[in-house]
Amino acid sequence: MSRAQKDIRGAALWAAGSQYFGFVLQFATSVIISRFFLAPAEIGLFSVALAAALLLSILQDFGLTRYISGHPEADEATIRTCTVIAVLFSLVIAGAILAISVPAAWFYAEPRLAPILALIAASYLFTPWSIVPLALLQRQLDFRSVFFANAAGAVANAAVALALSANGFSAASLAWAMIAQAAVRAVVAQVQRPTPPAWPPSLKGARPILSFGSASSVLFVSGALGVRSPDLIVGRMLGMAAVGLYSRGSALAAQLHMLVIGAIGGIFYPAFARLRDEGQPLGPAYERVVAAHGAIVWPAMALIAVLAEPVIRLLYGDAWSGAAPLLSWLALAEMGFVMLPLHVDLPILLGRIRTLIWLNLIDTALSLGTLIAGAWWGIEWAAASRLAYVAGWYVLYAGWMHRLVGFRWQAMLAIYLRSAAVTVLTVLPAIWAVREWRSAATLGFDGLAAAGVLSALAWIAALALIRHPARREIEGLGAHALAPLLRRIRPARA
Repeated sequence: MSRAQKDIRGAALWAAGSQYFGFVLQFATSVIISRFFLAPAEIGLFSVALAAALLLSILQDFGLTRYISGHPEADEATIRTCTVIAVLFSLVIAGAILAISVPAAWFYAEPRLAPILALIAASYLFTPWSIVPLALLQRQLDFRSVFFANAAGAVANAAVALALSANGFSAASLAWAMIAQAAVRAVVAQVQRPTPPAWPPSLKGARPILSFGSASSVLFVSGALGVRSPDLIVGRMLGMAAVGLYSRGSALAAQLHMLVIGAIGGIFYPAFARLRDEGQPLGPAYERVVAAHGAIVWPAMALIAVLAEPVIRLLYGDAWSGAAPLLSWLALAEMGFVMLPLHVDLPILLGRIRTLIWLNLIDTALSLGTLIAGAWWGIEWAAASRLAYVAGWYVLYAGWMHRLVGFRWQAMLAIYLRSAAVTVLTVLPAIWAVREWRSAATLGFDGLAAAGVLSALAWIAALALIRHPARREIEGLGAHALAPLLRRIRPARA
């Protein structure tokens, strides 16, 4: 194995550890808060506030993470300028969120939105102090240091959210938790990789950064409209309780997706940057990324779709059972979105951002249009509309990504077919559990655990039986993860 491969696998494991640690805390916190402290309408209130803030805060990064990760040198002068830009944008974003707080409260006829938005605005004042140091650490594939910064922030978020929600702070407890997370994450990131701005502040050399960031910001705003607007649209059309159910289903689907493979997504950008700089073809590497997503994300999301009702009932209680069908639809949609991974990152890396912006604008219009049409008929139709959206999304990007990256259609089709076969074999035990053994409503914890274990065993067997192209990568990652443990065991046996 080459040194580069070892570095990437090590980075992937630290990135996975960061993602899993954060997921466990966030997941456990959301379960406890939803089951014992906050009702769907209160969760919906915070979801609407957060979605409105995120539409503006998408400019916070201003493309700095990708700019630094892809920069050939990232010298100290560039770093200081990036830090100044990050601080300036944090002030603008915080002011913008504060400015919309009262109009948003009036638009939704919900006075509690204003103070929650004001708290969220305050959290963005801490964000610039983590953006640049974490980007530098990612550029160096030092995901060990990234882990500690993210983990510290996650602990702060969970502690504050639980303490305040238990003491009657309602939806505001989640906003205070955001402030705690941003502050702690910034402090730890600065300890790991200090990035003090020049004094007096200087924007010398900012032109290429602002040029890159301007194009990136148009792209990210367009993308944010598609990603963040569902909560806003559902909240306006169907009410806070409905958006609470929708946001719980969508958040759980997204969290489980990130748990499965999203952790290593952060290493792909610098890894492909290396291939680009070395003049290596991107097509074969891209096919391996597609295979990894198909082998892992497809079976996992299909399993969640089948077991959505017992999962929701077990975690959140019967009051949240309305989120179960929404979770099923949204989990199936997540499968479609990994058929063309890195559809934003690679065009940026390869300097095709202008074309990407136009495609993303069409993408956003398609997302909003299908969602509004679905929400017109009800909350479940709104969730089901994501399948129509993902079909249009694939048609929009597939041909362009083929020309850009150079993957082989025949290889992609083979990957899709093998991934589908692995997925079907994986979910068969779960389908049997909710159709023949028990029902979805009565499966219980023991039944859910049994279905999960049987499906996991079926997945392992299916990877070998189908000879999925990602099998060796998965085995190699597992061996790399277990290597330290094996090294300790062997001397002990000797």
